[in-house]
Amino acid sequence: MNWSRNTFFMIEEKYTRYALVNREVPYQQLDYFIEEEDFVEVHGMRFWKPFVEKPIDGDNHSIMIYYPSSAGGGMKELFRKVGNRSSEFHPEVRRVRREGSYIYEEFMPTGGTDVKVYTVGPEYAHAEARKSPVVDGVVMRNPDGKEVRYPVLLTPAEKEMAREVCIAFRQAVCGFDLLRCEGRSYVCDVNGWSFVKNSHKYYDDTACVLRKMFLDAKAPHLSSAIPPTLPWKVNEPVQPSEGLTRQGSGIIGTFGQSEELRCVIAVIRHGDRTPKQKVKLKVTEEKLLNLMLKYNGGRPRAETKLKSAVQLQDLLDATRMLVPRTSFYILCRPDRESDSEAEVEHAEKLRQVKAVLEEGGHFSGIYRKVQLKPLKWIKVAKSSGEGEEERPVEALMVLKYGGVLTHAGRKQAEELGRYFRNNMYPGEGTGLLRLHSTYRHDLKIYSSDEGRVQMSAAAFAKGLLDLEGQLTPILVSLVSKDSSMLDGLDNASIEMEEAKARLNEIITSSSKTIPSNGSAEFSWMVDGAGLPPNASELLPKLVSLIKKVTEQVRLLATDEDENLAETSLYDVIPPYDQAKALGKTNIDVDRIAAGLPCGSEGFLLMYARWKKLERDLYNERKERFDITQIPDVYDSCKYDLLHNAHLNLEGLDKLFKVAQALADGVIPNEYGINPKQKLKIGSKIARRLLGKILIDLRNTREEAISVAELKSNQDHDSSSVKTEKEDTEAKSKHPNKNEEIRKSITLSDISMDQEDDDDKETKYRLDPKYANVKTPERHVRTRLYFTSESHIHSLMNVLRYCNLDESLLEEESLVCYNALQRLYKTKELDYMSYIVLRMFENTEVDLEDPKRFRIELTFSRGADLSPLEKNDSEASSLHQEHTLPIMGPERLQEVGSYLTLEKMEMMIRPFAMPAEDFPPPATPAGFSGYFSKSVLERLVNLWPFHKHAHSNGK
Repeated sequence: MNWSRNTFFMIEEKYTRYALVNREVPYQQLDYFIEEEDFVEVHGMRFWKPFVEKPIDGDNHSIMIYYPSSAGGGMKELFRKVGNRSSEFHPEVRRVRREGSYIYEEFMPTGGTDVKVYTVGPEYAHAEARKSPVVDGVVMRNPDGKEVRYPVLLTPAEKEMAREVCIAFRQAVCGFDLLRCEGRSYVCDVNGWSFVKNSHKYYDDTACVLRKMFLDAKAPHLSSAIPPTLPWKVNEPVQPSEGLTRQGSGIIGTFGQSEELRCVIAVIRHGDRTPKQKVKLKVTEEKLLNLMLKYNGGRPRAETKLKSAVQLQDLLDATRMLVPRTSFYILCRPDRESDSEAEVEHAEKLRQVKAVLEEGGHFSGIYRKVQLKPLKWIKVAKSSGEGEEERPVEALMVLKYGGVLTHAGRKQAEELGRYFRNNMYPGEGTGLLRLHSTYRHDLKIYSSDEGRVQMSAAAFAKGLLDLEGQLTPILVSLVSKDSSMLDGLDNASIEMEEAKARLNEIITSSSKTIPSNGSAEFSWMVDGAGLPPNASELLPKLVSLIKKVTEQVRLLATDEDENLAETSLYDVIPPYDQAKALGKTNIDVDRIAAGLPCGSEGFLLMYARWKKLERDLYNERKERFDITQIPDVYDSCKYDLLHNAHLNLEGLDKLFKVAQALADGVIPNEYGINPKQKLKIGSKIARRLLGKILIDLRNTREEAISVAELKSNQDHDSSSVKTEKEDTEAKSKHPNKNEEIRKSITLSDISMDQEDDDDKETKYRLDPKYANVKTPERHVRTRLYFTSESHIHSLMNVLRYCNLDESLLEEESLVCYNALQRLYKTKELDYMSYIVLRMFENTEVDLEDPKRFRIELTFSRGADLSPLEKNDSEASSLHQEHTLPIMGPERLQEVGSYLTLEKMEMMIRPFAMPAEDFPPPATPAGFSGYFSKSVLERLVNLWPFHKHAHSNGK
């Protein structure tokens, strides 16, 4: 029986976050148990999803993991391996079980890996890692049908944990499961009498441990004299190492035959998305004001945010009662004059809010959020009649929606992951999988807080690692959110506003770009570089074309409204389900065939999108253009041209070309009107990301040097074989040497170093002494950072303009002249654009030589828009798939150039956050540390073997 699952609540209650829900009969109602959409609460202790639900019965292995709505929701069931499956994902299950008694605990992300530890006495521990069943549920098996596991190194702290578990449970031969989470390790399961399945080295070591135990007990005088290795292993030939795989880049050029890829760092933009939308309206309706008070604790001046399904359902119910019964056709009729313009606009916006909340069939949680902020208050008499109190009479409602990763976006991300697997690593695809499965690939994936970015990261991981199944479990298991590094523009908001003001001045002044500290030779050095010379003439044309498209969509929305008044359109076409759409990579054929817009958007919301763009781009009363709306116009054009071509909107292709010409100039200049301003803004936005990249490179270098030094020492030792006489003399001179060797073997031949203060990421390293792998010393570090357009532009601007800083004026740019020209002509870094840094080690040069480590820089413009600009067979095929291909990588350095790590660090350091400024990783809530001695002593009393153990049993 798995006793640990029964005992940890009782003994660990004040150390970790575990809670027990004990039902005497199935479906018993319990006063202390509360379940909401994204959490359960037990005796006042709240467990937010993702959390784990374990049966009290240790023999019942049906364990559930419940996922938050922010990741798409659903549940994953873990069970004893059946064939090649160890878990199944159920996207529709969102409520916990109620037929029995269960333990609830926080889910601990471990990078998709479990560690199994096996002790033979308190001084020996062998560890093996396997793919966690929480990832995709596919069991990796070898040709003999055994689950694939590889030995990994334990940290000193983990070895001490193994020793304490062995002693506490009084089980010399003992197995337990270890979870590594955010730089710390936790014992989650103690199995008792347990052995390693396939490892000759483990059994050889076990024989040595047992022999030492016998000798210590019966012949201690011989214990220190007999070598710790088995006699028939002494002269056994060493397995020859596989030669170095030649990994010189095919993109930049060849740099000799002894380069090893050591690190891949990629910063990647999210995939194709729906247009981002925002609705703002002032509300005075009592139902909405009461709703605000309900969720802000009754504070009349406090704002509130509505995100959960319950909150949004309340808002939808209130909005349905407030939306005028007048049909949409009358509301948006051009000749309507009976009501004021403000009243009509308010009614339109309320109807838009209702439509957005009804979109999708149910609330998936991460694509709609509402903010209610009080604006005016009055004094009213209290209901008790005693005194007065404040009450809000007007509030600002802000509804944000859209920006959802489309089926095309997921397909793009997954395909790009496969491309990386096949092209960024040696071995034509199988090389990366082989490295990863043998724990010689250190992979970490980071994402911003936006749903489209998280899902892009999960889809990319699926393609990169050749995973199966839906994205939610992959997202929760493999992707870490870091909004402080990959989100936000607050640090550069002032400079960006200055850039937009200057940009507006250039465009509306009817003049061409104005030279600034540059020359004709460097066209990118002028203010507003990239803007079309006739930008001021294109703006009125843009407004005219938008009005034409908006009117067509208005007519489609009117027809839809009249049809819905007679019968429900969804009687034939089911409502679009965003949660289910997360698992799709193909278009919804039924909606397209029915003549509906692609995705979840109906014609009403499509009309609201275009009408808002029309109003925001040009204020007819003030006769003023707002150039900051140009990127949104361009996004809408691109989206409808790709996904809604079947609607045949006349003039949309012309609108796209005009918007593209303006956006190609506006978007890059929003991040700085000239190179020096681009560098300033970029360094502020990407400061933390740049610091993390330098940490990644430095840690890779230090790790590679340590491995090289260790290998050099081993080669030196093997070449210095002593004679038997010399060996005997050495033993007499160094009587403690055997004891040191014995300790090193009994604990583990090699130990993982303690992690640096600035690098607390969870690591898994192959144990070379136990692994049946020809090149166990080979190791590649991969860091993937998924973010939005702002961080891609910012990072690129720092890379190409870093030499403009006063401290680096004597240096050449990291980006060559030809690449600077191509970047100037590139303009947009579209969906799935990326920047890649690969670090290679040249093993033929000295460790101290700067040329030991080389950096390769490449980038991709992302989605290829050229098919949208054509009317050939390629464009026709594109319209059927709704997916743009991703452009291949382009080099940022000249062929044959050599960028050393030392030069890279020198050029980037002035703009990067120093390593010492990175805050230490937060310990997961409720986890205060490793098991204390008192806790382990209390464990002894619960262990079943203790009752029958002899007093001297060890």
